[in-house]
Amino acid sequence: MTVDTLKSKIRDSDPLRSENITPTLPNPSLKVTADHTIRLEESPVLMPKKGQVLIHVKTTGICGSDVHFWKTGAIGDLKVLGDCILGHEGAGLIIGVGEGVTNVAVGDRVAIEPGVPCEICHFCKTGNYNLCPDVAFAGVYPYNGTLQRYMVHKAEYVFQLPDTMTYSQGALVEPLSVVMHAVERAPLLFGAGVLIFGAGPIGLIALEVARASGSAPIVIADISSHRLEFAKSFVPRCETYLVDVSRTAEENARRIRKLYGLSERDAPATVLECTGVESSVITACFAVRRAGVVMVVGVGRPVMNNIPFMHISLAEIDLKFINRYHDTWPSGIKALSEGIINLDKLVTHKFPLEQAVDALTFSSDVRNGSIKVHIVDDEVAPEEL
Repeated sequence: MTVDTLKSKIRDSDPLRSENITPTLPNPSLKVTADHTIRLEESPVLMPKKGQVLIHVKTTGICGSDVHFWKTGAIGDLKVLGDCILGHEGAGLIIGVGEGVTNVAVGDRVAIEPGVPCEICHFCKTGNYNLCPDVAFAGVYPYNGTLQRYMVHKAEYVFQLPDTMTYSQGALVEPLSVVMHAVERAPLLFGAGVLIFGAGPIGLIALEVARASGSAPIVIADISSHRLEFAKSFVPRCETYLVDVSRTAEENARRIRKLYGLSERDAPATVLECTGVESSVITACFAVRRAGVVMVVGVGRPVMNNIPFMHISLAEIDLKFINRYHDTWPSGIKALSEGIINLDKLVTHKFPLEQAVDALTFSSDVRNGSIKVHIVDDEVAPEEL
């Protein structure tokens, strides 16, 4: 359906905003507010402008950052200063295209890369567009996200899904991209040990990527025995370590190292720290071998005061970090569609869009035992009428 056809189907009731479709086309959206509330309400449907597409969002995964924005109103310098539609792990169906769009067409099923960089700054021009200071990132105030029925997005940042992939798998490309960028900066070595801290969604994806990369042995650590049991069922050949919170970081690190062998050479060459918790980062620094790499993937407190600086220095440990990802969607789609990795088991719960508030509430309570919650929308879109 072209934009003109879509406009002819739906009366435009706001002459001052010709890009808006009348609200008579329902667009339920999950919004977070500056005073830490979430609510489901109707939002206007925007028409795609030049270079944009209109997407019927079919699936969105809930991320820990969505919960952070709701509960605390900020992640670092990213603050919720007004109403904002959450969600950035999305996939859906193209139902409208703006002028000049050639990479996708109406009827295409796509995964959505949520960040749209400025494309003119130094970082964009050098390929590091994930570091663009002016990125418009879906679900981060003031940019609305994927937890709505219909959203407009720049066509360059949507990627066609093969028929073999589901919308749920398409939505998993975003958290997979986080791990892909991490292992690009801290390569997993075939036949070399890797240690993963955190058996949440990102840690579990890292576990599966490590398996597919030929890392050995693989150990995953967490404070939750339930999460570790899930990890063992997800990737049976991994080893698990239940972190003893009554012990120091160095004590836990020594116990973890024994799972790899007794020599320094046997210690893990790469540690993927997927929690962002200060004590976990410290343990990772003591667990990695000399000249190894600790890649901090998790989002933590703005300031950490107890990082063992001299230990890291004397051991020539590379302590690295990531900021989202770049150029990962084509490879991520290929890895999933060709069965190189399989992340289906991570989606433990699904909710309809109309129950998005319940879904976010459920996801935020660790007692519910969810790994990845997906919000799905099976409503009939205009192109399906």
